[in-house]
Amino acid sequence: MRVLPARLGALLLLLIPLVTLADATRDRFGAAGYFRIMTRPDFSGGSGQLGYYWLYGRLLNESPYGELNLRLDVLQAAPGSDEVWAEVHSRFSGTSFRSADPGNGSFLNFRADYLFVRAGNILLDRVTWQLGTLEDRWNDLHIYDQRPATLLWDTVGLSGTYQGDRYDVLLAVGDSGYTLRPQKYNTVLTGAASFRYRLIPGHLEVGLRGQLGYEPKVQGNRNALYRSDGINYEDYVRREVVARYFEANPGLEDYVVNDLSPRSALSYRAVGYVGFGGLGPLIWDNLYLTFEKKHPDQAYTERYRNRDWTVFVADQTDERYEASLGNEAYIKLIPDKLEALWGVWLGYAYNNDNAIKPGDDDRIIASTVVRLQYFLTERVHLLMETSIAREKSQNGNAYRNHVDSVFTSTRGIPDARGLEFGDSDTRDTWQGKVGVVLNPTGRGIYARPSLRLLYGLQYSTQHAAFGNSFVDSLNQYNQYVGPERHWHSVVAIEAEGWF
Repeated sequence: MRVLPARLGALLLLLIPLVTLADATRDRFGAAGYFRIMTRPDFSGGSGQLGYYWLYGRLLNESPYGELNLRLDVLQAAPGSDEVWAEVHSRFSGTSFRSADPGNGSFLNFRADYLFVRAGNILLDRVTWQLGTLEDRWNDLHIYDQRPATLLWDTVGLSGTYQGDRYDVLLAVGDSGYTLRPQKYNTVLTGAASFRYRLIPGHLEVGLRGQLGYEPKVQGNRNALYRSDGINYEDYVRREVVARYFEANPGLEDYVVNDLSPRSALSYRAVGYVGFGGLGPLIWDNLYLTFEKKHPDQAYTERYRNRDWTVFVADQTDERYEASLGNEAYIKLIPDKLEALWGVWLGYAYNNDNAIKPGDDDRIIASTVVRLQYFLTERVHLLMETSIAREKSQNGNAYRNHVDSVFTSTRGIPDARGLEFGDSDTRDTWQGKVGVVLNPTGRGIYARPSLRLLYGLQYSTQHAAFGNSFVDSLNQYNQYVGPERHWHSVVAIEAEGWF
C-alpha cells in the first residue's frame, strides 16, 4: 500500500519542471496595441481640436488613432537558455474611425508601418538581429506624444543590438529612399548607431544616438538630385522660376537644353539622452537634446504656357536644420493620491537658404505643460492640465492677430502676393483642461484604459488659432464673415487604452 503513494510522489516531482516550463513559455502568437477615439462638440465653428497641435500638450489637440502590433514566434528558446530564437513582427496603424473624423474610417487612412524578423543567439551571444524595417525607440515624451530619440523609422535594412548587463549598443545599415520620396525613389544609404549606459541601474542612465543618410549622385536618373544654380529663392517660393526665366530670355522656350549636373546630399540626426529617477517623489525623468539636418527635396513641377516644367530644388532645400530640447518628469506628489507630469519643449529651426519667407523652417518655439491627476477613489480620478507656448517666426509676420489683418505685413506694407501673412511674428497660446477620468485598472497617471469627460479652454493671440473652415480673405463678396476669435473651447468624451 505504501508503494503507490511513493510512486505518485516521484511522478509529481518529475512533472514539476514540465509544469514550470509550460507556465514560463509564452504563446507563439501575440498581439498588442493602442487606441484613442473621441467626440468633441465644438460650438465655435472648429473641427473638434482645441488648438493646432502637440506643442500645447497632446490632450485635446490630437486626432483619433489606433495601432495593432502583431508578433509570431517562429522559433522559441527555453526561458533562461542561450538557444537560438526568432520572431516576426508587424504593425498596422491609422488615424480614422467612422463618425469620428473626416476620413470616416476609410482604409486609405491606414498603413502597414513595419515588418521585420528579429532573431537572437546567432553568431554572437546577447546580440539581437533585426532584418526589415528598423524603427528603434527609446522612452517617449508622453505629454507631448513626441519620440525625439527614435531612429530608423524611415529605414529598411539590418541592425544588430548587443544587450549587456549595464549597457546596450546598436549598429544598423539600410536604405531610406522610399520613405523620403515614395514616388520618385532614389537610394539613400542610411547608417545608425547608439549607445546607452546605466550608470546607476534604476536611478541614472545616459545615451547617445546618431543617424546618417547619404544620397549618391546618379547621372541620367530622373529621380536623382541635380544642381539648380542661379535660381532666386523668392521665385522658388512663389513657384515662378520658369516664368522669370522666359521673361529674361524671350523666345527661347523651344530651345531649352537640359544640361543637368547631378549632385549628392547628406543628412543626419544626433540625440543625447539623460534619464534619472527614484529620487524622493521623482519617479523618472527623460531629457533629450537633438540636432538634425534635413534631407533636401528633389524637384517640383511648374505649369507655364501649357507645358509642365521640372524645377530641381536640392540647392534651395539643403540647409534646413532643427535643434530641440525635450523633457518630461513623472512625479508622485502624494502617494496614492496625486501624481503629475511636467513637460518642457524648446525648439529652434533655421534655413540658411531662406531669408524672406516665414514658416516652420525658420522659427523658435517654447512650451511647458503640467498635468495633475488626483485620485478621488481607486477608479475615479480628477484631471487638470495647463500649458503655455510661444512660437516666433524669424522671417517676418506669420500670424494673423485680427480678423481684418490679412493684408498687413512688416511696417504696415501690404504683401498681396503672400510671402508674409498677418500682422505679427509671434503667437502666444495658453490652454487649460479639466475633467473626470474613469480608470478601470486603478490608480496611476499612466493607467489605461481611460474614459475621460473633459472641458478645454484656449486663448491665443492669433485670430481663430484652431482648425476651422473660416474664410481667410477679405474679398468684398465673401458670404462667411465672422467676429474676431481669440478664445476657443471644446467638450470632449474620450477613450484611450493600451492592450
